[in-house]
Order: sequence, then structure tokens, then C-alpha cells
Amino acid sequence: MRITHGNHPHVTHTSAVTIGNFDGVHLGHLAMLKQVVAVAHARQLTPCAVTFEPHPRELFTPATAPARLSNLRDKLMSLAAAGIQHTHICHFNIHLAHLPAEQFVQQILIDGLKTRYLLIGDDFRFGAKRIGNFELLQQLSTQHGYELAAMNSVTHHTTRVSSTAIRATLAAGELDTARQLLGRPYRISGRVAHGDKLGRELGFPTANIPIRRNKLPLTGIFVVEVHGIAEHALPAVASLGVRPTVKTSAQPLLEIHLLNFTGNLYGRIIHVDFLAKLRDEAKYPDLATLTHQIALDVAQTHDYFQRLT
Repeated sequence: MRITHGNHPHVTHTSAVTIGNFDGVHLGHLAMLKQVVAVAHARQLTPCAVTFEPHPRELFTPATAPARLSNLRDKLMSLAAAGIQHTHICHFNIHLAHLPAEQFVQQILIDGLKTRYLLIGDDFRFGAKRIGNFELLQQLSTQHGYELAAMNSVTHHTTRVSSTAIRATLAAGELDTARQLLGRPYRISGRVAHGDKLGRELGFPTANIPIRRNKLPLTGIFVVEVHGIAEHALPAVASLGVRPTVKTSAQPLLEIHLLNFTGNLYGRIIHVDFLAKLRDEAKYPDLATLTHQIALDVAQTHDYFQRLT
């Protein structure tokens, strides 16, 4: 998949385009991507997704911006897996936030991406003061020569599939519901980094993935599967949070203890799928109590995977 950046894209191909933040790339996003890819193939266009970095709310209201469901790497991998051949990342800054909607269409979609087909969600807004909507895009479609379509919200049972709904299920520890809305288990990917080696001292060595953002959609102790190490997924137990027993005001960290595995993973990019929540984070009075609880977590994780066989 080709990836371009900036607020002045330039391509030589004509495009079928969809636009969105695509946080989590859930079932609603996947339905849009599937339609764009199908139209692109039928009309010999390049299927293209336009997304924004950072999330607009992180610019305007950082204190209340939602926790991200996916980092940029995971989002791009999901877009590529859905058949998108070109993703353009708009740098969301003050200039772009104040760009009139008509100019966004001209600059990004027409001059930049040569859009011939455009698909948006039913609640999509864009441009200065968010005045850009389906009606405006429809007015401009004849002038610029693109076909416009909108997709209604996707529902699962009675729930509208959205990033907001998925955040709520993750925060509540409802990982199976989150999996249904995402169409796959919730995943965090990252590069394994050196830690303080405390897990090894306690008898439970961990692969550590630093979390670059303070806001997390979920915290606690989890049953997980790890991809990217072997040909098949490896069972593991993971802690995601700030480690209150051993740290004060620490940055969030994902610590993964792989069952029945030894090896050097430093520098490897791994993908961690969250399957079930065991418990919340807790602050224990001493390391002996923490070690005992970790042993219980590992035993529960063994039991979880044994029940699957």
C-alpha cells in the first residue's frame, strides 16, 4: 500500500476515495472500505482512504479527547488488509482546521487525489467550522466530476457500530462485545523494548511495549494471544496500565508474559490480541503479594487456553 502525507497530495492515478479517522477500523469502517474497493476495481480506479493525524479532537480539546483504539501502524495495516492501495494522511493542524470545505475538496480530493468516486459516512463533517457535509459535496460533485455516495451506519444487534461504542465496551471489560463490533479481537501492536527486568526477577519475564499516549481504552490484566513471533499465535497473560505496586506516576506500559516460551524479543514488532479480562489493576502491599497474584493470573490463563482445546 502506498502511503502519502501532507495537505497537498499529488498522484497520477484516478481514485475512489473514502474519508474518516478510521480509529479501530471496525465493522462500520470495513463496510465502507469494502464498497470503495469494489467500485475501484469495477471502474479501474485506485482505492484510496484519507485519514487524519492527529485526531482532530487531540488538537482542539486534548484534555477531553478520546483514547485511541489503534495506533497509526495498526490503522494502516488494517486499511491495507481491507484492500486499500493508497492511504493519504492529512496532517491535522490549525491551517487544515480552518481550511474552507470547498477548498478542502479542491485541494485534497480533486487536485491532489483526482477523485472520481467519493464515499462518506452518514455523519461525516469536514472543513472550517465543520460546515462541509453530504449536501455540499453533492453540490460540488457536478462541478468536479465525481460520483458521491453515503453509507448508513452499521449496527450489530441494536448497537450502532462506532469507535465510541467500542471504547465503552473495552472500558467495561466486555472484550467479546468489542470483538463483535470490531470484527476481530482488540489489538495493540508495538516494538518490544527493554524494561526494568522486574518481571524476570519475580519469575515471570515479560516482553514490554511502551504506550506513547497516556489515555488508554482499557486497563487491567488480560488473557491475550501474541502474533509475530511464531507461525501461530502464542498464548500469554498481559498487564496494561501504570503498575501501581512498583511505580508512581508511570507512563502506561503493556507487559506480556508468554506461556511456555523463552527467547530474546527485543526490537521485534509484535501484535497482541486481547481475549478476556482477568481483573483490574491493583496496588499490592509488597512484591511477595504481587508475585502470588501474578502466579494466580498465569494459572487462570493456562486454564483459559486449556478450555479451548
